[in-house]
Amino acid sequence: MMKIIGAIIILATTSLGGMEIAKSFSERPKQLRQLKSALQSLEAEIMYGHTPLHEAARRLSEQLHQPLSTFFENFSQKLMTEETTVREAWTTCLDDIWKRTAMKKPELEIMKQFGETLGRHDRASQQKQIMLTLTHIEREEQEARDHQLRYEKMFKSLGVLSGLLIVILLM
Repeated sequence: MMKIIGAIIILATTSLGGMEIAKSFSERPKQLRQLKSALQSLEAEIMYGHTPLHEAARRLSEQLHQPLSTFFENFSQKLMTEETTVREAWTTCLDDIWKRTAMKKPELEIMKQFGETLGRHDRASQQKQIMLTLTHIEREEQEARDHQLRYEKMFKSLGVLSGLLIVILLM
């Protein structure tokens, strides 16, 4: 009886581990789509609403899901309450939140480059920078979807199969 309970616990643990790894492969494209949507909304706020950057960021934080909502909320707060440049506030907020996302280093670099230009140009140039950033994010999103298709099912299966292997070896 104890062997069966142990086998079930091992199998459940390795299966959950495989599913948790697989989850990161599905979260990344989802968060990249949210980021793309956020940048498109930011573009609309800047171009057509003539909204100040801190107000646009605050509005975005109310529309988005975690962890991106926290990023834009913190960014808005930093712009309103601290003596800082837009670039410094953007970079600080990115560094604070990035560990809680499923996104990788290339996306971080894209967002940091975007932060370098944010608020420094006229509306037309700013729109071009947003479009360039969106193009880079779309490329990363496609890569993330490819990785998801390729590896998500594999890690789920690997979790279950490794659990079965351990159970068989221990019996």
